[in-house]
Amino acid sequence: MKESLDSPHPAVGTAAARPSGADRVELMQTFVRIVESGSLSAAAALLGTTQPTVSRRLQMLERSLGLRLLQRSTHRMKLTEDGERCFARAKELVTSWEAFEADLRGTGDEPEGTLRVFVPHAFGQDMMIGPLVDFLERYTRMKVHWFLQDREPDFIAEGVDCAIHVGELRDPSNVAILLTDVPRIVVASPELVRGRTPPQRPADLMALPWLALTTFYRTELTLAHRQTHESERITFDPRMSTDNLFALRSAALRGLGVGVASAWVMAEDISQGRLIQLVPQWRSTPLPMYLIYPYAKYYPARLRRFIEVMRAVVPGVIEEEQRKIR
Repeated sequence: MKESLDSPHPAVGTAAARPSGADRVELMQTFVRIVESGSLSAAAALLGTTQPTVSRRLQMLERSLGLRLLQRSTHRMKLTEDGERCFARAKELVTSWEAFEADLRGTGDEPEGTLRVFVPHAFGQDMMIGPLVDFLERYTRMKVHWFLQDREPDFIAEGVDCAIHVGELRDPSNVAILLTDVPRIVVASPELVRGRTPPQRPADLMALPWLALTTFYRTELTLAHRQTHESERITFDPRMSTDNLFALRSAALRGLGVGVASAWVMAEDISQGRLIQLVPQWRSTPLPMYLIYPYAKYYPARLRRFIEVMRAVVPGVIEEEQRKIR
């Protein structure tokens, strides 16, 4: 992105450089929008103003604080260490101010504005679209930026409001709401196992070629029996490894190997006979699906309502897909 170059280092505020209380709110709102949108021009579009105005407000905020908040060049923009600390506090203050305004207008529980959400690639481009549509149809004043990312975000640096995350959590400081558990099954194409003795136990699977989903397993797995809860650990040398669930599905459909994946991804293929479930009484450990967001003293209506919709809708979506292979 192309933005204006760094201005001279801000001088510690003179009287003219010290904005009033109301002006400071506007300057902080502008700074938050710059970071969240990723550029001065994008922030200007969100705020309904011009890029020079946004640049001028940023410079005023830097001068009033006596700090450099952003490092800007012709091609990129990055928060300084002071900028990261300032953004965290500024977003909290701006959010509180917006909530205060909304409460005075009697609309504190009616969400509006833009929500920025991280979602895993496979879920985000398929299964989660239904719950997202439910949310946007219910709250017509909302907009959502839907980012497909198979990782936990840096909420502050990336300006993300919340994330849908599948699997183990890495940052214990975030709030994590368990939405559901995602069952995982063993699948292969009919062609791969044709002419072979059908595997009866997990150990029998080690004679087959394998596919690995590196975000969750690489060269070994533990499978548990659904009724007896007996477990068996198996090892293998995968012919193909990938970090993408849809790539693994495509390779399995072409008969390249056996794979373990979220049941919902393979449910339609199994119901249509394109894939078969191997050792159906044995499954890999289900993966927890969380909605995560940073801790704050106040959460805006747009986030609260999004959480409510996801908690109500997502478990049913997973359950509906699961029925196809029972």
